[in-house]
Amino acid sequence: MVDKPFRIVFFGTPDFAVPTLRALLAGPDSVVGVVCQPDKPAGRGQRLAVPPVKQLALEAGVPIFQPEKLRVPEAIAALTAWAPDLIVVAAYGKILPKSILDLPRLGCINVHGSILPKYRGAAPIQWAILRGEERTGVTIMRMNERMDAGDILLVAETDIGADETYGVLQTRLAELGAPALCEAVARLHAGTLVGQPQREEDMTLAPMIKKEDGRVDWRQPAMTLARMVRAFNPWPSAFTHLGTQQLKIHRAHADARTVNAPPGTVASLSAGVHVATGEGTLVLDEVQLEGRKRLPAAEFARGSIKVGVVLGGVP
Repeated sequence: MVDKPFRIVFFGTPDFAVPTLRALLAGPDSVVGVVCQPDKPAGRGQRLAVPPVKQLALEAGVPIFQPEKLRVPEAIAALTAWAPDLIVVAAYGKILPKSILDLPRLGCINVHGSILPKYRGAAPIQWAILRGEERTGVTIMRMNERMDAGDILLVAETDIGADETYGVLQTRLAELGAPALCEAVARLHAGTLVGQPQREEDMTLAPMIKKEDGRVDWRQPAMTLARMVRAFNPWPSAFTHLGTQQLKIHRAHADARTVNAPPGTVASLSAGVHVATGEGTLVLDEVQLEGRKRLPAAEFARGSIKVGVVLGGVP
């Protein structure tokens, strides 16, 4: 008996999901529909922005569905009409209800940006950097009603670069996840895809990051703050205040040397802006003052800041 192509419905919204959808479109199965979040206002003009996954689906001529809510009869009816054999999810942005999880005969599988069971939740890549992990990866998992708690089907691992930002690592993991997902689907065709239950005792959470989380607390150790700058680049950006103006910190590194000054104090302007912290010194390498362009910190230091100034964020 010849194995027929699967009818796949893809759920995804941001850039992270694009490589996986692209790989599925190039594969032997049929992507019969794409579900993504509704277009949302973005930028200074607040014009409606098309999600990256929608843009790819438009280019490929695949039907698109952008429901405001999934737990309504209209959404279930639309998905049922596509008659999926399998649902693939990559960074969709909402939890799928049981009525959708039970819809395809082969179930639902997800591309998750961590080595499960570590970092279940909305921001696994950022939390891995924040916690100082040296290694991460992508897990292909079978979905159930609990968040990121289904059986592990396949794992692809990679090192985290010492200076790697969230944006760079996210791009690498997205490219790593696409072939891993395709391999899982191929094993599903072959009948060799076997799930492994997660070890609940090893579980950690990666809750959603909020914009305010980017506020720098200079009482923290410099190493912690350096990881924070990486984890929040490009969003939400680590920030502090210079007087009444917000100062974004795009790049920085830790210096173990401690200066005799209160946390947040600019201690030196030699090859960057050196700021005292609770332990060691944080050297700002690239910054952006509110309403200005991004600048190397050494250039910013010429005329925009002085030694002895205390940056905001410390009571």
